[in-house]
Amino acid sequence: MTAQPPPPGYPHQQPGTQPPDNYLVWSILATVFCFPITGIVAIVKAASVNGLWAQGRYPEAQAAIASAKKWVRWSVILWVVGVVVYGILLVVLVLNADNANAAMLARTF
Repeated sequence: MTAQPPPPGYPHQQPGTQPPDNYLVWSILATVFCFPITGIVAIVKAASVNGLWAQGRYPEAQAAIASAKKWVRWSVILWVVGVVVYGILLVVLVLNADNANAAMLARTF
């Protein structure tokens, strides 16, 4: 008896034995330490990678990995921009305050 070929649409063989890195750890760290809104989107994308990989939907899993990586990057970029803006505002406040207020403000931060 000869083996029948798989029907059309049957999932192809898995390209690797283990799923690729899904950026879940980086997504969680970006959510906690950087910008939570984009970090949550990254967590959702990263969490879908293993399920897609297990179903044999490898292109979708790769797209989810790329999307999670993109959202982690945006989270870090937004955090850096926020820190820079905060620093500029702090410097402007200190430079525009009189001596008594400047000393009090510098002591606060």
